[in-house]
Amino acid sequence: MFYDERTTVPDSPTELEERYEAELTDIVAATGLEAAAEATGIDADRLEALELGTPTPALTLEEAAEIGALESGAPEPETIVEIACEHLLLGMSMAVLDVETLERRLELEPGLDAKEIQQKIERRAPMTFAEFVYIQHAIVSSIPSR
Repeated sequence: MFYDERTTVPDSPTELEERYEAELTDIVAATGLEAAAEATGIDADRLEALELGTPTPALTLEEAAEIGALESGAPEPETIVEIACEHLLLGMSMAVLDVETLERRLELEPGLDAKEIQQKIERRAPMTFAEFVYIQHAIVSSIPSR
C-alpha cells in the first residue's frame, strides 16, 4: 500500500501511480462502490471513474487514505496520512536529500518549489495523491543501493 515504507520504486512515477491506483481500485471493488462512497465521503462517480481507469478529478492524499482505510486491518485514514508522510521524511534522511535537491529531482508538472514540498511533507499544506506519489518516487529513487 502507498503508505508502507518503500526502498525501491519502478522506473517512473507514472508506473508507481498506476500501481497504487490499481490497489485503491481493488479496495473499492472489494468494498462495493456505494459502500465505499458512503464510508469515505468521496463521490461515487469519482470512485467509479477510478475503478474504470478513466480520468477523474485528482484524489487528495487524505482521500486516498480514506480508501486505503477500507481495507481489512488497515489503520485509520489520519494515521495512514501520518505514516505516509513520516516515511517521506525518513526516506529523505536515508537518501540524504534536502527539499532544494528534491525540488530539482521532482518530475511533476506543474512543479513545486522547495517551500511547498516541505509544507506538504510536513502536512502543513494540502497534497494531492499524485504529488505524494511523485515526491515518494523522487525520494526513494535517490536512496543509495545497499
